[in-house]
Amino acid sequence: ESADTPLNPPAAAAPLQDAASKWSDLPDLLLIDGGRGQLNAALDALRALKFEHIPVVGVAKGVDRNRFDLVRPDQEQLIILPRDSKALGLVQRADEEAHRFAITYHRKLRGKAAFASPLEDIPGIGPKRKKALLKAFGSLDGIRKASVEEIAAVQGMTKKAAEDLKGLI
Repeated sequence: ESADTPLNPPAAAAPLQDAASKWSDLPDLLLIDGGRGQLNAALDALRALKFEHIPVVGVAKGVDRNRFDLVRPDQEQLIILPRDSKALGLVQRADEEAHRFAITYHRKLRGKAAFASPLEDIPGIGPKRKKALLKAFGSLDGIRKASVEEIAAVQGMTKKAAEDLKGLI
């Protein structure tokens, strides 16, 4: 969510309710990546899921961005983890894993977008027609340069579909 968009944690939690009902084991502790705002949103979502009994701690980067501070829902004062503590090591590993997961996910999304074609968004052009059109004309630009008659001559295409396609690309 952007800073301009109001959060609606109960609505955001709704799709999770069905999945959460199938969980056999619940976590002993949830680490939330973020400060008090993210922690409060997570608490609202947990209440909507009826999981408010699970302990939750926010993990915020410290003021100098070189440390982690723990934010507890019931305390205003931050818990500053000592540099040599095992707790800090655990939080650092969890932070690295969360970022690795997010980066992998976004790379996957970008990879899918790279292979997406505007043809997929055109009504009446399914996978078979898309494949036949690209085989016949080589690219979207080739299709753009083709006449309605040339497009209609492609196997699986009709004159109406060719006209619709030309009107949209």
